[in-house]
Parts: sequence; C-alpha cells; structure tokens
Amino acid sequence: MKNISLGYSPCPNDTFIFYALVHKKIRDDIEFSEILKDVETLNRMASQKELDVTKASFHAYGFLRDDYCLLHSGSALGRGCGPLLVARKPINRSELAGKKIAIPGKMTTAYLLLQLFAPEIKNIIEMPFDRIMNTVSLGIVDAGLIIHEGRFTYPSYGLMKIADLGEWWENETHLPIPLGGIFAKREIGKKVVNEIDGLIRKSVEYAFSNPAITREYIRKYAQELDNDVIDQHITLYVNENTLNIGDGIHAIKELLKKAENLNLIPPSDKSIFID
Repeated sequence: MKNISLGYSPCPNDTFIFYALVHKKIRDDIEFSEILKDVETLNRMASQKELDVTKASFHAYGFLRDDYCLLHSGSALGRGCGPLLVARKPINRSELAGKKIAIPGKMTTAYLLLQLFAPEIKNIIEMPFDRIMNTVSLGIVDAGLIIHEGRFTYPSYGLMKIADLGEWWENETHLPIPLGGIFAKREIGKKVVNEIDGLIRKSVEYAFSNPAITREYIRKYAQELDNDVIDQHITLYVNENTLNIGDGIHAIKELLKKAENLNLIPPSDKSIFID
C-alpha cells in the first residue's frame, strides 16, 4: 500500500472535500496521512517539498511549478468569494500606501491580489488569518486582509469593508477568482497522480451526497461553529470547479501571467498539469 502525505487546511471547504478520503469511505490501495495546517504553513511546507499532495495558494504555486503539478479536482475558485480588505473606518484606495496592513501570509493568493490591486502598499504585517480581525479591531494595524470565514463575520468585530479584491479581480478580468488548488509532486509519476486526482473527485462527490455525515468532522476544526456560516463557507468555495477545474484553468493562467509580468513570481516553462 502506497503512503501519501496529504496537507490541507482546517477550513470547512477543505475538511468537507477530504472527509471521505481520510475516513476511508473510498476504497483504494493508497493510504493518506493527513496534515491539517493553515494554508500559509502548507505553502511553506510545499516550498521545502515536505508534502506529497497538498493544498496551496495559487500565489505559492508560482514558486512551486518545477516540483508540483495541479490536480483537476479540489480547487477553490469561484465568484463573489475573494479576500476582503477591512478596517475600523473608511480608507480611500489612494491612502493605502501609508497604512499598516495585516495579511494572512506573503504567499497567499489574497496577498498577491492585494499587490495587483495596490502595488504601492509596503507596510505589511504577517499573522495567522484567524488573528487579523481582532488585531484590526484593537487598532494595532490600520486594515486587515481577511479570508475564509472572516468574509461572513467581520461586522461582528466592528469592521467595515474597504475593498473586495475578488470583485475587483472579476471586474478586471471577467474570470472567476483562483484562490487555492490541490497540488502533487511531479516525481510521484503520472499514474499515481491521476489516481489521487480521481480519488479526490470521488471524495468531493461523496461530500455533496452526504453533507450531514461530514458535519462533525468539519465542526471539529472550524474557526466559526455556527452552522449557517459553515454552510455559506462551503457553498461559496466548493463548486463545479472543485469537481473539475474545467475552464477555471483560464483564470489560473491569467493570475500567473499577471504575477510574472510584475516580477512577483519567477517564470516557468513547466506545464500546470502533469505531462
């Protein structure tokens, strides 16, 4: 039996996706050893080639292309689901350059979108995504870049939306927002990579067919335990592009191209999927 290390985040969309896979609801000869970490930690682990298969941001993938390929299943793309820039009081876009902004990590797609939106921003502070809203509400920073459940809960911290970077991206490109994907080491080989890809698709299909069964596992790791918030989160980030990236590949290529043009990621001649 092959043993594959599998990294994904504790966020509801990922625990929803991988429930069946790690709870052996799908029979196969691959044994998965799951590692649950926030996406920025997974990005760093992938940069050290520590994980066979992992969730990672598409920003980080710009630095991982030589060693990792994208799987067709498991990605987080969509519309109306991008990161938000929030603050305690209004801030104009022209004022952002002089503000101190908390971000959930330099390799997150959220930060890449912020760089594309306002490249003049330099004063950033990295911190775990679940600390950002409280840090902003306490006035330690001027604004914060929030992801995941924060999209639904920031008003309870007395914060307001300064910019919706997903909405900005969609208006600029007319494409969905490519946030994160599931990537496998190229050295695993095409046969095993394709097998894992198919298993992830089956795991997503299982979760769609049996949402109640996944709930206890999701709540075990969720930052926000309200069932309505969990449902909103899953509905927003798990969709037809999660089952199969399909034409979402155009959004990924556009993001990588824009990042390359601004020298935010290195160029690469590697194909996105395994050859």
